[in-house]
Amino acid sequence: MVKNRNRKVDNKWQEIFADYPVLKEVNKNGFYYISSAEINKYREARLMTKFDHKNNLPDIFIKNNLRILPVTRGRYVIADFEVYQDLNLDYKNLNVKEINFPGWIESLNPKNLYSETAVLKSAYISGILNDLTGADRLLPTVGGRMSTKSFNFSINSLNSKKAKKIRVENSQCEIDGGYETRDEFILIEAKNSFSKSFLIRQLYYPYRLWRKKLNKKIVPIFMIYSNDIYSFFVYEFENPNNYNSLKLIKQQNYVIRDKKISLDDIKRIFHNVELKKEPADAPFPQADSFIRVLDLLQALYIQNLSIEDISTKYDFDIRQASYYSAAAKYLRLVKSNNGNFKLTNKAEKIMEMNKRERNLALTRAILKHEIFYRALGLYIKNPDYLTKKRIAQMMFQNIDKINNISSKSTVQRRASTVLRWIEWILSLVNNH
Repeated sequence: MVKNRNRKVDNKWQEIFADYPVLKEVNKNGFYYISSAEINKYREARLMTKFDHKNNLPDIFIKNNLRILPVTRGRYVIADFEVYQDLNLDYKNLNVKEINFPGWIESLNPKNLYSETAVLKSAYISGILNDLTGADRLLPTVGGRMSTKSFNFSINSLNSKKAKKIRVENSQCEIDGGYETRDEFILIEAKNSFSKSFLIRQLYYPYRLWRKKLNKKIVPIFMIYSNDIYSFFVYEFENPNNYNSLKLIKQQNYVIRDKKISLDDIKRIFHNVELKKEPADAPFPQADSFIRVLDLLQALYIQNLSIEDISTKYDFDIRQASYYSAAAKYLRLVKSNNGNFKLTNKAEKIMEMNKRERNLALTRAILKHEIFYRALGLYIKNPDYLTKKRIAQMMFQNIDKINNISSKSTVQRRASTVLRWIEWILSLVNNH
């Protein structure tokens, strides 16, 4: 059952569905068309229709198994079609290739990348894109917003086996990166945070546009930059006229070579860190992926965000947005004011450090909290001791040092967060 998340986007779409016969038309004809002008009466259409990840969808769309796509520059279609592609990226078991970055480049720091544009430029300058594509010569050619022209396509239904037919006429699409080799045209959609899914349209609409324009093979690629790792998903559309015919050809991961972090570096912090009193204004964290905490810090480095902003712009649902912002607040890296979150001065300085020093500073911020300090101590004593069960036992023994936690089941859940954060610290050793 879908719970109302009380975001503006949820409430405004609830109003639209109440005022317009969306569900009636979808049930009768399979589609409902709505204009930007109609959506603008409730809230700016640009903000009401941008759902790059499944988590971003409004409650009423999730409840009724509906999705939305643009079909002209000012018109959208709502139906029960499948518009997303799931991703499977396990950072614990990634095979990552190291690439050198030219030392003479000063205007772009590959150890401090916080925009998708900068990430793509660094991937190009370092030769990552050449290595990925196998091209000896690859040049950037196009990017930005453009018209799709007109085309028809079929798209899978979520509720039946029968595909739906859609026509697009001069809708708008955007290319983060377009690169040309002698034989191929490379289309890249880039995200500078972790994603569990992406909107196929962001590759498919540009693919259809450029397939009609060029004689070369069009190669659609989705890229994630998270945890300092460039992760590329190289696809092909097996049937160019089918939106869902996306086939993964290969998945490859890269990192810019940097000075290594050793276990001795981690131990040095462990033996010298000054433990701090637990914060009274932030709960003990319930946020298993520290990579997502890092993604949030990177997002806040660019701009201040509300919980709703976090849950609509990034691949966080509203509950995750709350948990991860609270976790960053617990570490004294984020502060909130009138519902908006921003980095603390300490966090801003950390995010401006090079990658190695930043990760060591974040390690220090974690280990200042006694439970996390003791958990790493279990590992240092004997790596086999670092288990969720042992961490939970240690937490019970130090329950007075944990805010607002008393039940056994809650301790078990929080022990999972402790384990995952310590695993993140240990993953820094010789990995990236």
